[in-house]
Amino acid sequence: MKKDFMFTSESVTEGHPDKLCDQISDALVDHFLQQDPFSRVIAECAVATSIVFIAARFASNASVDFPNIARQVISRIGYDQHAFNGKTCSILTSLKELPDEEYCCFDERKLTEEEIEGIPVKNQVTVFGFACNHTPAFMPLPIWLAHKLSRKLTSVRLQKILPYLAPDGKTQVGVEFRDSKPHRIHSITVIASQNRLGEPYADNLRDDIKEAVIDSAFYDEPIKPDENTRIFVNPDGPFIMGGPAVHSGLTGRKNAIDTYGEYSRHSGSALSGKDPMRIDRIGAYAARYAAKNVVAAGLADECEVQLSYSIGLSRPVSVQAETFGTGAIPDSEIAEAIERHFDFRLAGIVRQFNLRRLPFIVKGGFYKKLAVYGHVGRMDIGLPWEITDKAAMLNNG
Repeated sequence: MKKDFMFTSESVTEGHPDKLCDQISDALVDHFLQQDPFSRVIAECAVATSIVFIAARFASNASVDFPNIARQVISRIGYDQHAFNGKTCSILTSLKELPDEEYCCFDERKLTEEEIEGIPVKNQVTVFGFACNHTPAFMPLPIWLAHKLSRKLTSVRLQKILPYLAPDGKTQVGVEFRDSKPHRIHSITVIASQNRLGEPYADNLRDDIKEAVIDSAFYDEPIKPDENTRIFVNPDGPFIMGGPAVHSGLTGRKNAIDTYGEYSRHSGSALSGKDPMRIDRIGAYAARYAAKNVVAAGLADECEVQLSYSIGLSRPVSVQAETFGTGAIPDSEIAEAIERHFDFRLAGIVRQFNLRRLPFIVKGGFYKKLAVYGHVGRMDIGLPWEITDKAAMLNNG
C-alpha cells in the first residue's frame, strides 16, 4: 500500500447542470413517496439550453405534476437567466405507468423475519461503502474539503456576500498524504460562474473567493493551506452564467461526488431518482453504515465494505471487507462480524432506515437533500446510515 501520495477530489454546487438533474429526479421521488409510501419510481432528467427532459417509470397512487416540480427546483436554485430559467424553459416528459407489483405492496414494519427473507432484489449490482478516520464524519479529507468549499461558494451567493456569482460552480482540493495520513493542502481550485463579463475583474474575483470562500471554509480545519499551496480561481478565464445554457446535465453523472471522491470505489450506478426498493441505491447506504461502524469501533483506520447482489435473492451473495492494512484484526474476521450484526436484505434495509416514510417525515422532502453535496458523510442531515450505534457490538465480536 502506497503511503506517500497526493490525492484530489472535486465537488460541484447545486447549480451545476448534473446536480440540477439529480435534484429534480429526487424531488420527484420525494413527491411520490410523500403521497404513497409504496410508490415505485425511476426518474431521470437531462437539461440543456432552455430545455428540460424528464423520463420516468412509476407505479403509484400519487398524483405528481412533473413539470411544476422541475420548475420549482430550477427557480429555488436561482436560475433566472434569459437562456435558462424555471418560468420559460421547455419541459418535455416521457412517462410510463407500470403495473403494480405484489412484492412491493407490503408494510415492512409488520413483516416477520421469514417474510423479510422472502422479498428478493430485482436488479443485480455490486455496491461499496467506505469510511476512514480523516475527519469527524469518517470521510476522506479531499472530498470533505471539496464539498465544504462548494457549500461555501453557494452560501456567499445566496447571502449576497458575493452577489455577482451565478449558481454554477466547481471546486477541487488536492491533499498530500504522508504515511497514509493527510499532511498538507497541495492545491485548491474554485470555478465560480459570474452573472456578467467584467464583474469583477480577475484579480478582484480571486481576492473575493480567497477571503469569502477558501479562508472561511478552512477556518476551523486542522490542516489549512500554507504558503506553498497552489490556489486557482477560474484559471481558464471568466466563466459567465454557466449552467445548462453553457453545458448540459444528466442524472447520475456525478457518482464520485455523491460518494467518496474516488478515494474509494463506487458501483457506478446512479443513486438519485430511485425509490427505496432499488438495491443499487439503498445497498450503497447500508454498505456505508457498516464501514463507518467498523472504523468507529476502532477495528480499522480505513474500511471498504463490498456487497454483491443477484436478482431473485434477498441477501447479498458476497460480503467483503478491505482495511488496506489498517485493520486491528484480519479482514476476514471483520467481514464475518459485519454479516452477523448488519441486515443487508432489501426489505431489512428499508425497514431499519425507514426509507419509504422519510420524505413525509422530513420537512421539505428527504431525497432531494441528498442529491447535492453527497449521499454519505453528511453532518447537516440526520441520516440513519451515518449512525455509529453498532460500534460496540462489533468490538464484542
